[in-house]
Amino acid sequence: MKEAETNTHAINPWGLLLMAWGIALVATLAALFIGEVMGKTPCVLCWFQRAFMFPLVVILTVGCYISDFGVWRYALPVTVVGWLIALYHSLLYLGIIPESIKPCGAGPSCSSADMMIFGSIPLPLLSLGAFTLIAVLLVLIRRRSSL
Repeated sequence: MKEAETNTHAINPWGLLLMAWGIALVATLAALFIGEVMGKTPCVLCWFQRAFMFPLVVILTVGCYISDFGVWRYALPVTVVGWLIALYHSLLYLGIIPESIKPCGAGPSCSSADMMIFGSIPLPLLSLGAFTLIAVLLVLIRRRSSL
């Protein structure tokens, strides 16, 4: 039983912080690649998600640079707001939220086929997954750094 307990504490806060930063960086670079290189115009909800993902890269970079494991205090609220927007966007994309309450009046549709990458992966779900992973890692950082 003691071996299992030591394995749960094997990942230190530093590794968790680097993973959270890496996910935010990859998500940011992917969003820029999809928009600028692939030419897919982001919808309104995608812009809002970007507005919360892009600063996470800066916040987590500073946290890594100064080894501040208390960075979760600043990064988690930003992550949660981005997660809520991504959740709403995903529910809209999946048709769970009716289209009559769509926030997208101008620009590309939030639920169009243009919201797919590689022909089968919905962008809103990728964003939701990235925000979810970052949130989980930040909560783990909080728990590990308080031990």
